[in-house]
Amino acid sequence: MAGKRNGKGKPVAVVIGATSKWQADGRNTKLAHGKPVDDSTLPVGIRWGVGGAIAQKFAKEGFFVALTTRSQANASGLAAAIGEQGGDCMIVELDLSKQESIAGAFATIRADAGDPHVLVYNAGYLEGRDLPPEKELLEHIPVELFDTTQHIACRGPFLVAKEVLPAMRKRGEGSFFFSNNASSLRGRKRMTGQSLYYPRVMMRTLAQVLTEEYSEHGVHVANIVIDGLIDSPGTHALARARENPDLVINPVKIAEAFYYLHTQDRSCWTHELQLTPFPTKPSY
Repeated sequence: MAGKRNGKGKPVAVVIGATSKWQADGRNTKLAHGKPVDDSTLPVGIRWGVGGAIAQKFAKEGFFVALTTRSQANASGLAAAIGEQGGDCMIVELDLSKQESIAGAFATIRADAGDPHVLVYNAGYLEGRDLPPEKELLEHIPVELFDTTQHIACRGPFLVAKEVLPAMRKRGEGSFFFSNNASSLRGRKRMTGQSLYYPRVMMRTLAQVLTEEYSEHGVHVANIVIDGLIDSPGTHALARARENPDLVINPVKIAEAFYYLHTQDRSCWTHELQLTPFPTKPSY
């Protein structure tokens, strides 16, 4: 854990997966480009992808933000940027494959920040992307790779929900949002260079279940389908992003959509939102 306590009594927003595999030194950036990339000329809002943009947005709106990441160093630059913008945050290490890590992280958040008012589940993974073309079929997927996808797409959000929803229910308000992708809409074959994403369907299903169970208790649950390539240092350097900039989604605008959901009047909540660049056809 790093950062400071919520001494000002601000409402608490927790971003699970505040950093990005596509940030300048992210795992996917190194996989795609063979080395880290330079992000010094990029706007600060896109340097840590969706999680970083959401964290910055809620901090600007007066929230104390808990940034969770597997390694504190991954989020140090983001925490510094939030501080420079006048916001308050803390870094909490969290490994979604370990129940004790999740429990410990939320015990720290409750002790040093307070019960979360907003939880954004933005955890991602790249398992499957490094498999060669002849290994596309499911029969070639290693069991340990499948286990990782289950930890992050299904078991992890289940455990996180158990940590935060009781307090939201008792308080009679709160927001629990899933950052998801188009593979959550239906099962699709994994193509070469793609992650094993079909378990994301279970994440969407969990969002639907929690909507039915917790909406009546004042908790706003929503599944946000980010349907396209997200701008970040690693994707920004891809040829297809440079050649077709209109196909790239600005994470700052994604963050604005998340904040809009949080501020919706409870008489007309949105429970699923799909964000698609204008030149492309939405996924179904």
